[in-house]
Amino acid sequence: MSMPFYVAPEQVIKDKADFARKGIARGRSVVVIEYDGGILLVAENPSRALHKISEIYDRIAFAAVGKYNEFESLRVAGVRLADMRGFAYDRSDVSARSLANAYATTLGTIFTETQKPYEVEIVVAEVGDTREDDQLYRLRFDGSVADEKGFVAMGGSADELSTLIEAEWRVGLSLAEALRICVSGLEQTGPDGHRLTPEQLEVAVLDRSRPRRKFRRLPAAALTAILPPATDVAVGEPAEESTDGSPPPDRPAEG
Repeated sequence: MSMPFYVAPEQVIKDKADFARKGIARGRSVVVIEYDGGILLVAENPSRALHKISEIYDRIAFAAVGKYNEFESLRVAGVRLADMRGFAYDRSDVSARSLANAYATTLGTIFTETQKPYEVEIVVAEVGDTREDDQLYRLRFDGSVADEKGFVAMGGSADELSTLIEAEWRVGLSLAEALRICVSGLEQTGPDGHRLTPEQLEVAVLDRSRPRRKFRRLPAAALTAILPPATDVAVGEPAEESTDGSPPPDRPAEG
């Protein structure tokens, strides 16, 4: 009779965590940052159909990196939960904290009870009536949740990107300043000569001044008006252009 194959629980957890981290690191980065008028969400995403940034409810937005099908299922579940709670009780009863708790429970259960963990990292953001009321919750693949202040960077070179943004971020940034900081950081942490055009960006805001529904997307035309030509090239070496004038190659297609 053969002995059953045994793996220590600590090793199983470590292997799952390493697997999830590698999957998330392959994704293009997302930045969620507070500015004077609300919360700005910026993602490197050339797709116009597959969104990494979405509205969850009146004041709440969702941003994610990793495998698209996995974080999209989480987004849909969050929308359904928010709609049900707002309908059954009151719209004011729907909060980012309650959604973050629900996501943490789901991700934690998947991580511990299934063979393959979700390769995702998400942020649930809620804009308040004042800057002090803004909320940013970062949720990792294992269900751990953190209450962040100021900004959050996920995916790709998240640590390096966070360092760059931390050096520039301050209370009271304008929308234009916050957007330029995010784009500059995304360019600097991308491949050498990495260029980001408005068409390669997915940008949205939770605008404190809007009535009830605070979420709105910024189209490429609006980004062109805000971003100066200098942000088309990352700080450092000049971007190399191909002989046919096409932009340099991007990272492999990954959420």
